[in-house]
Amino acid sequence: MGSFFGNIQPAVKKETKKVAVSTAVCVVFMWIVFAVFHMLTPQKVPFDYTVFLGGIAGGIVAVLNFFLMGLAVQKVVAAKDEEEARMLMKSSYSRRMMLQMLWVVAAIAAPCFHFVAGIAPLLFPSIGIKVLGIMKK
Repeated sequence: MGSFFGNIQPAVKKETKKVAVSTAVCVVFMWIVFAVFHMLTPQKVPFDYTVFLGGIAGGIVAVLNFFLMGLAVQKVVAAKDEEEARMLMKSSYSRRMMLQMLWVVAAIAAPCFHFVAGIAPLLFPSIGIKVLGIMKK
């Protein structure tokens, strides 16, 4: 496993760490929002283990998706020709979308996950990247 992580570019590691931290912050904020809405309408908005499991698993899927995208970009940059690069990016995109679709189905179908808490974290890396970009300027 050491050789696998040794082949990852430092930029991919650095950006994935940023995305993981910002996603975790967003997940915690989401839990706080769930708690507030649960206090206001406990019969409509749950605040139990399903919210926590959904947030954790959804956050992991979101960060994994970003990490896999970073690895794909790393491979595309190292590709020998444009057609190979295009095929690498296309196949990576398809696999990552399939991963997310399978997670959405699992988050909806499995009773151990609250579906909103499981699906919402898929949006958090994008939010984190935008907020970090605004803060940088």
